[in-house]
Amino acid sequence: MSRTTAPAPADRKDGATAPVEGLAHGLKQRHLSMIALGGVIGAGLFVGSGTGIAAAGPSIVIAYALSGVLVMLVMRMLGEMSAANPASGSFSVHAERAFGSWAGFTSGWAFWFLLCVAVGLEAIGAADIMTDWLPGTPEWAWVALFVAAFCATNLAAVKNFGEFEFWFAALKVGAIVLFLGIGVLAIAGLLPGTDSPGTTNLTGDGGFFPHGSEGLVVGLLASVFAYGGLETVTIAAAESEQPVQGVAKAVRTAMWRIALFYVGSMAVIVTLVPWDAEEVTEKGPYVAALNHLGIPGAGQIMDVVILVALLSAMNANVYGASRMACSLVARGQGPRAFGRLSHGVPRPAVLVSCLVGFGCVLLSHWSPDRAFVWLLNTIGAIILVVWFFIAASQLVLRRRTEREAPEKLVVRMWAFPVLTWAALAGMAAVFVLMAREEGTRVQLYSTGALTLLLAAIGFVRQRAGRGRTS
Repeated sequence: MSRTTAPAPADRKDGATAPVEGLAHGLKQRHLSMIALGGVIGAGLFVGSGTGIAAAGPSIVIAYALSGVLVMLVMRMLGEMSAANPASGSFSVHAERAFGSWAGFTSGWAFWFLLCVAVGLEAIGAADIMTDWLPGTPEWAWVALFVAAFCATNLAAVKNFGEFEFWFAALKVGAIVLFLGIGVLAIAGLLPGTDSPGTTNLTGDGGFFPHGSEGLVVGLLASVFAYGGLETVTIAAAESEQPVQGVAKAVRTAMWRIALFYVGSMAVIVTLVPWDAEEVTEKGPYVAALNHLGIPGAGQIMDVVILVALLSAMNANVYGASRMACSLVARGQGPRAFGRLSHGVPRPAVLVSCLVGFGCVLLSHWSPDRAFVWLLNTIGAIILVVWFFIAASQLVLRRRTEREAPEKLVVRMWAFPVLTWAALAGMAAVFVLMAREEGTRVQLYSTGALTLLLAAIGFVRQRAGRGRTS
């Protein structure tokens, strides 16, 4: 078995770093296309959106549209940088090129930590569904099975990750397209046995803004964090056959995917079902909508879809965490053992990422009210920190690329730099809103503390000249 350590990429005069050498290029274009398509459909959309609907009412459509615009801008900026310089470290590499090694260290390890914790959370969610189906079976056994399965998948070869994600994404996309089709027919009064609800649920029972601007704010915050997962495609692109073309295609189709899957499905749900129906929060908005239409076995159908979404997210997060760790090591930002490659796969990074995820599950049993809550609060706003690094990096790198290699700008940010500054302002506004809301304030402060700690470590390492070994 061939074992190598991911070589540190040579420094270039522009501060850029090449993609990690030795990683396999086993992802085909169809894998990348489906990863991009299915990456926006997570368990948070199917389950977490109920909280947003309960807070914002029908105005949740506006909340998802506003946060969707922000996400589209972030995706466009990330796509521009990733098409110009494909790298398995994605935004971490771009941040390092723009601001120095401390920025790559901070954003990269924060994101790795987020993904590892997410693996544990998704395993718990999937195990809950399985114990509901098979009462009496131990939850820990299902967690161990899922973690072991996706650890094995990612240890074998990158094409295995790609195949799993291809079929997972196909099932998710098929399910939500079918849901939207049924919903639109019901709204139009064309579904047998149902009458068109008209605008009754949109204008009645408190109106479109039943809880005013405060409800819209809570819905907005809930919607922002449902969009996680878009970054995976830019990480995966570095191991694809045509990374530049793959990223460009994914970014260019991001707008209609977000509009259709998120904003479209929220519009269908609040049109069909009263926003304050208990079923929306208890069973989930999609189950509530299908039950309202009399679809047999709606709960069981959505449980299958949610299970697929959770397993897909686990698979993607194990992959993303291992590649981010490998990229950080290749740039001298972590333990060298993480960077060891076997047949093009960073197997130690996969194993450690899975073990940390399983450790989070153990914390949920050993200290559910203290350590586990602290863990959840710490990762609460990391995705916003990552987005901030993406926007700030693009602001710097766009000008540098225009000056030194304009032919690399295959994807261009719209109305640069106006929309980049608008995105940064939008993120700042979300931070302010989080500080105002009691439920999210502790998450903001906990994430802020972790970010500052990582930044301090990164600065010390940079000043000390820590380079290619660690």
